[in-house]
Amino acid sequence: MKALRVLSISTLFPSPARPAFGKFVAAQMAGVAARGDIDLTVINPVGVPPWPLSRLAPYRNLAAMPQASETAGVPALHPSFRLIPRFGAISNPARIAKALLPLVRKLHNEQPFDLVDAQFFFPDGPAAARIAADLGLPFTIKARGSDIHHWGKEPGALGQMLDAASRAGALLSVSEGLRRDMIALGMPGDRIAVHYTGLDRTRFHPFDRGEARTRIAQILAIPSGGPLLVTPGALIAIKGQRLAIESLIALPGARLALAGSGTDEAALRELMAKLGLADRVHMLGQVSHDILPLLLSAADVMVLPSEREGLANAWVEAIACGTPLVIPDVGGAREVVRAPAAGLIVARSAKAIAEGVRAILAQPPSQAETAAQAERFSWETNAEQLAAIWREAA
Repeated sequence: MKALRVLSISTLFPSPARPAFGKFVAAQMAGVAARGDIDLTVINPVGVPPWPLSRLAPYRNLAAMPQASETAGVPALHPSFRLIPRFGAISNPARIAKALLPLVRKLHNEQPFDLVDAQFFFPDGPAAARIAADLGLPFTIKARGSDIHHWGKEPGALGQMLDAASRAGALLSVSEGLRRDMIALGMPGDRIAVHYTGLDRTRFHPFDRGEARTRIAQILAIPSGGPLLVTPGALIAIKGQRLAIESLIALPGARLALAGSGTDEAALRELMAKLGLADRVHMLGQVSHDILPLLLSAADVMVLPSEREGLANAWVEAIACGTPLVIPDVGGAREVVRAPAAGLIVARSAKAIAEGVRAILAQPPSQAETAAQAERFSWETNAEQLAAIWREAA
């Protein structure tokens, strides 16, 4: 079988300046590249504002980033495009396409592509549509959650997204719940395929909870006594760490580990102090992928009270480590929590979270029972499905 030449455009992708940014996209692409039947070229457009903003944090590192790098065995190109902070987001697709077209045309002339792919609906999708039209190629777009839920509320972005969706050979959604949201926005349901996330089974599997708790106490200085809750993810309002913290009021003796960093850190620390919970909430910052499976295995429950999700990789990684979930009914939650061993879906409130945690602590499933709920997720299955969708679209 002739290898399919795919040009994938992804603003979500790791780079030397942002090594943890979009690692799940890199994992997916590594699975695709390992198959041998897809000749993959990844372009990761990097937005850099004009001088003198380009000299300020966080843009300084981006401006100095190399033009190419490799993550998980997947090479990626990192051309820059002109970013207008705060005010220019709606025009990002046009500026990405303008910046990429000279490079893309050169690559296409050297060895023609069969398909253009976008790994995020906005701004990647409309940019990919412009590039595909220039090359005379079919294209696909994947939706992941915030690209639909946030940008779908912005008329200027939504118009571009719907136009791109109407011309795409195939659309992908990370969950059936997100697919319904896409249809509600006006996207063609007959072209939307549900494409679930994968899972690195060599990394995310159960470690004995007691042993994991001992090791985490040593590595991250989290005391080993009492129930442990974990909330992974960026410290931003939509992830709901505030609700997880407030739930501790009704969970005496429980501790909460927040694994992530972000703009809400100062406000969350202020809340912890106000509620008298500073000694029971552990702000860990970014936790490496080597330590995260241990932290998840050590926890009795993972709490992630997100305002919106497509289908969170963190949900799947937690249950694969044998840790049940307490999450709200957002995105594909019901597609992951399909049995009591996977956890509970609760209302998005501190009270409901506490009640859900107490219910699980009263009758905890075994780690093996919970981990079995993640058996259908793998990067190999993810890659197989993606390759089939791409071939059909091409």
